[in-house]
Amino acid sequence: MGLQYRDRAVYLDDTLVLADLHFGKGATSTVEFPLGAGEDAVDRLEALCEHFDPAEVVLAGDVFHSFDYVPDEAERALRAVSRTVRDAGARLVVLEGNHDTMLDSVYDGQLHREYELSTADAAGDDPDATADGDRTTVVCHGHEEPETPADRYVIGHDHPAIEIEGQKRPCFLVGAGAYRGADVVVVPAFNRLVEGVSVNGRIRTARPELSPMVTGVAAFRPVVYDETSEETLEFPPLGQFDRML
Repeated sequence: MGLQYRDRAVYLDDTLVLADLHFGKGATSTVEFPLGAGEDAVDRLEALCEHFDPAEVVLAGDVFHSFDYVPDEAERALRAVSRTVRDAGARLVVLEGNHDTMLDSVYDGQLHREYELSTADAAGDDPDATADGDRTTVVCHGHEEPETPADRYVIGHDHPAIEIEGQKRPCFLVGAGAYRGADVVVVPAFNRLVEGVSVNGRIRTARPELSPMVTGVAAFRPVVYDETSEETLEFPPLGQFDRML
């Protein structure tokens, strides 16, 4: 089975991957948010675990927002995530992002820079492809180049969103062979208080990419999960799609 997209997370085989929770972001702002990011994330993660029943859940970096301290709300949110994953019968895998300088001070589990798993969906996103054995997938945050070679990388870091008819929506970005011949899948920020970076705007800038693994954003296909219809909407490569908007 190929990739499945749902609520700012991606599921492949028995692994659920989400990134950029940025717990504690509200504590660094003078704005009062009506929505508690920690509680919201935990509720949505619980729903995702019920839907997919994953064997493991991977947090692909930037679990925390602040670089120099951990607000109490952020630590509570991480504990709640750990409890939710454990109650779902899954294994929690935590990766460090560029914001996670304080993560090891409150999380006593193993931390990873990148995490490798094998998937049996060699056809992947290409409906014309044929299964020819397992594909290697590496999950990393995406702020630096990975050390482990893979057929596909799943990353966060960039917080992609797309503007369609004046409305900004979080989106996934899928690039076939985009990084040294490997596929790259960029997941949006799981924290709904994190404003997404418009990929439309990146096309028109001199330096459109943020991650060193996204070196040609025009070739990436935007994928939007519509919460109302529970449908996945896949679009042409951004270079082509942007001209239609």
